[in-house]
Amino acid sequence: MDKRYCFGVDVGGTTVKIGLFETDGTIMDKWEIKTNTADHGSAVLPDIAQSLEEKLREHGIEKRLVEGIGLGVPAPVSAEGVVQNTANLGWGYKEVKREMEELMGLPAEVGNDANVAALGEMWLGAGKGRQDMIMVTLGTGVGGGVIVNGRAIVGSGGAGGEIGHFCVNYEEKDTCGCGKTGCLEQYASATGIARLARLRLAKNDDPSELRGCEMEKITAKTVFDALKEGDKVAEEIVEEFGSYLGHAMANLAAVTDPAVIVIGGGVSKAGEIILGYVEKYYQEKAFFANRHTKFILAELGNDAGICGAAKLIIDRTK
Repeated sequence: MDKRYCFGVDVGGTTVKIGLFETDGTIMDKWEIKTNTADHGSAVLPDIAQSLEEKLREHGIEKRLVEGIGLGVPAPVSAEGVVQNTANLGWGYKEVKREMEELMGLPAEVGNDANVAALGEMWLGAGKGRQDMIMVTLGTGVGGGVIVNGRAIVGSGGAGGEIGHFCVNYEEKDTCGCGKTGCLEQYASATGIARLARLRLAKNDDPSELRGCEMEKITAKTVFDALKEGDKVAEEIVEEFGSYLGHAMANLAAVTDPAVIVIGGGVSKAGEIILGYVEKYYQEKAFFANRHTKFILAELGNDAGICGAAKLIIDRTK
């Protein structure tokens, strides 16, 4: 019997990451192309299609052996594969699934990039072997994916799993990028942790290694590096970060009862030290039936998106 293949595509604002997979999960090849956002991103999908066609020729794979193309895109995506707007691709309303299928003559499935990354971690990464998990991605913002019975929660408008916009502080006056106040993203993202640090340093003159940095140059990495050196002010900042994220995850766990909560994104590069701070506050608020949930770091890094996008196609064929 001939081998079967699929593509996993992770569309970002700067680059598009692409993987060619066998349907058993073996990655045959992976590469990147530049994201051309000119003219409202009109070339993004045609550029992807051209790259996929070239790769099929390079590997000598007949198109009839390809099950389809999975795509993760940085926007809410409806069940029909429609995007209403994107922040960094230039797209407004776009029927991504239909357009990709017309360009390639192959089935396509489309999902939100954070949900797709969560699927990837469940399939081949930190959540392997589990069917119920939460993935929270701590980068410039806070993204997330919620997996129940092996499937990502998408929602009626494609906005399921927007963990970063849980309201976790009803007293907050500063505005989140979404236009609201008190969002988890304001405290647990890389920019949020740096913000917490500036607020804490402005409170008093307690000695800290962080005072050796210009206020605007403080980063999440700066804070975690200081924590690892035993800095007390850095510890207070990370405690605050942990409390917001841990309590938010406890609330979400009461709805989905995950086996694991996977933490990924740039902030997770600080390593295992993060998990203790978050888990402590999770346990403080977790419903007794959710206290079994384990916290683990993501494993796939930049490959999570292409793996999860491929999984969209593999699940489609079941």
